[in-house]
Amino acid sequence: MILLVARTVAVVDVGSNTVRLLVARCGASTLTPLHTEGARLGLGEELEASGRVSETTIAATAETVEQFCANARAHGAESVEVLVTAPARQAENGVELVETIERSAGIVVRAVSAEEEAQLSFAGAVAVAGPSASVVAVVDLGGASTELAVGRPSDGPSWVRSVDLGAVRLTNRFLAAAHPTPEDVEAAREAVADGFSGVTPPLPGAALVVGGSARALGRVLGRELTPAELAAAAAILPACEPAELVRRFGVPKHRAPLLLAAVVILAEAQKRLIAPLVVVDGGVREGALLQQQSEAEAA
Repeated sequence: MILLVARTVAVVDVGSNTVRLLVARCGASTLTPLHTEGARLGLGEELEASGRVSETTIAATAETVEQFCANARAHGAESVEVLVTAPARQAENGVELVETIERSAGIVVRAVSAEEEAQLSFAGAVAVAGPSASVVAVVDLGGASTELAVGRPSDGPSWVRSVDLGAVRLTNRFLAAAHPTPEDVEAAREAVADGFSGVTPPLPGAALVVGGSARALGRVLGRELTPAELAAAAAILPACEPAELVRRFGVPKHRAPLLLAAVVILAEAQKRLIAPLVVVDGGVREGALLQQQSEAEAA
């Protein structure tokens, strides 16, 4: 097999909370980010309210993706891939969302299954973090779903699961009040425990967590999320003002109201994995770029 030289490639990721672009220089197993940008469009909130994405938001999403594709090429991207994660598989009109983006951007869009999302997140997290453990778990906390993957870094995940609860969905259902009550938090905990019922992952030597809400939580608690820290955050966050979290810790404004839901979900995931959760920057976008390069080399 002839190995390809490093290429500049890009991926646009349409998620439940944001649309994000990543342009990177990608080799066989290396990835150097060159440009990133994002736009919050709130597809997950509409999904939770009606089970659909509105025509207005579909149009705005398609326009954003088209612009991001143009921006990627302006930054030298030789190829651009567009992914749609939970909105494509959870929205009643997910097919319409994908087809509208395809027409607008002039590019084939990949509707990513939950299993594929877990696999891509695993690859991206492992590539960025470089864990030394022989078995690693990756938790991908999204807006409308949470994926878990466990496996050997060299082989990819051998076990994957997806739970249809994410930070946006849990917030809207139970934690939308300015200061959620203990009863609200307990109801959220019960819903998450029910969602994770039957999820019994192999125990890893290390556990990584990715996603925008996880990264925002890491700014407040630090990169390593232990059971004690998650429990303390669950007790303190209901009394915190989102604006104060933004000011003191640099949490993005739209993420601050989601931190309590992130804590509740990650506490349940951590309880099942045993190992502390380490927040890392890599995830589904990095995994998709590495997959692009791997497929190009195989071809």
